[in-house]
Amino acid sequence: MRRLRACLGATAAVTLAAAGTTALVASNASGATTALSNRWYAAAPYLMPLDNDPPDPAAIMDATGLKAFQLAFVLAPNGGGCSPTWGGTAPVSSDTAVQSMISTIHSKGGDVSVSIGGYGGTKLGQACADAASTAAAYQQVITKYGLHAIDFDLEEPEYENSAAIKNEIGAAKILQQNNPGLYVSVTTAGTADGTGWFGKQMLLEAKSQGFTPNNFSIMPFDGGFNGAASQTGALTNFNSILQSTFGWDQATAYAHEGFSGMNGRSDSGEYFTQADFQTVLDYATSHNMDRFTFWSLNRDRQCTPPDNGGRTSGTCSSVAQNDWDFAKYSVRFAGATPPNPTPTPTPTPTPTSCKTAWSSSSVYTAGDEVSYGKHNWKAKWWTQNEVPGASEWGPWQDEGAC
Repeated sequence: MRRLRACLGATAAVTLAAAGTTALVASNASGATTALSNRWYAAAPYLMPLDNDPPDPAAIMDATGLKAFQLAFVLAPNGGGCSPTWGGTAPVSSDTAVQSMISTIHSKGGDVSVSIGGYGGTKLGQACADAASTAAAYQQVITKYGLHAIDFDLEEPEYENSAAIKNEIGAAKILQQNNPGLYVSVTTAGTADGTGWFGKQMLLEAKSQGFTPNNFSIMPFDGGFNGAASQTGALTNFNSILQSTFGWDQATAYAHEGFSGMNGRSDSGEYFTQADFQTVLDYATSHNMDRFTFWSLNRDRQCTPPDNGGRTSGTCSSVAQNDWDFAKYSVRFAGATPPNPTPTPTPTPTPTSCKTAWSSSSVYTAGDEVSYGKHNWKAKWWTQNEVPGASEWGPWQDEGAC
């Protein structure tokens, strides 16, 4: 992927670094007038800008050469309604925190895509009345941040709701039509067979509406996978599903296929190492696949201890690594070469003091801090008798070793 141009101000001209690649140029509220090549948006790893100890994107860009980030997730308000929020709690309309992060990325010549949906929370496709109102909510996000790319992450439990999926696919088609050049990816669950029944129903919905995104990506993890071979097998099977659903030949199906992995230890205890990422990257590039991304940059750093006590974390990978090892595979998929600085020893961090020990009988509200398993944890919302670290999507945010 080539990075296009640095942000030069509201009237700057843009020069594309990759011949033959369509790019969209639009001004936005964050002051950028820059679009990257589609290949960069296809390589953008996920980053939660407000949760899971958000890393500094500027530091990642300097260390790896990464140019694009997939910010997650836009949801319906937790209290109900058809308006976009970050994580169900922070309205996009009044946001300044995410916009500030985007401005930093723009100032260094990068750009972002925004992912909508994900595993938790209420999705706009569920909350809005129809495809048009769903699209109008997402258009607010595109307009506010001047987006050139957007990702529809359609998975459990939303993709089990056929009316919601009809709204999401319909909204994606409307956005594609109303924002010429917009890069659109659709991400869904992966299985050994490619994708499950609900994923196939989502593809059929897209076919029925005449909607073709830049790619359909699967997430081959949390489904009994074991390393890269099982993932490339799923990608091969998914390619056959795309062929049979849309009537594409193999090459066309690969050109509309993507991979979305999970670095390190998955929620279900699978492990995907740097070597696994290299194998899948080789598969993706050799088959001319459209997308290679992963969940997440928040996790692209080593835990303390490296295996995190055999637990999955939202803030580190639970495998031995250097910071941003996995991001470098995205950079390579983009067609760029990560810098290779002389490694310096990483100093042993001084452990922070442990908070009051977690109690199963205590009631905790958002912001309360406890310690458990030699880690400190912060409550995301009201909770009682939910063990910290039991699930990445649970009520506790890991704040590191203590």
